[in-house]
Amino acid sequence: MHKDETEGQIERLQQFFEIISKPARGKTCEAIQGIISEGEEIIEEFKDSVALDAGLISSAQAVEHYEISRYGTLKSWAAQLGYTDAVALFDANLQEELATDQKLTDLGEMSANPKGAKKKVA
Repeated sequence: MHKDETEGQIERLQQFFEIISKPARGKTCEAIQGIISEGEEIIEEFKDSVALDAGLISSAQAVEHYEISRYGTLKSWAAQLGYTDAVALFDANLQEELATDQKLTDLGEMSANPKGAKKKVA
């Protein structure tokens, strides 16, 4: 499901580049590469542990939080620069990332870390 969402997000980003009449291009993100490396370390360190799922969820959420910050920033910049159509594109991506983050939280609390769901932080 998230793969399909990501493809839709890429299409929206391409629409943005059409709006500003610039070519879309990919770029390696060192921050995401670091988060992926951390996820690989979690897999290696906890591969035979009940903590593996919780660790993987935390890594996935780190990626989501990064994407949330980027789409939020792009949405704000688009609004400030008067790209009204782009605001809607970035907001759609942002809302999908926020929903995915919540799904990961729910998954972590219900299955990977059920004891954590019972404890509420004040």
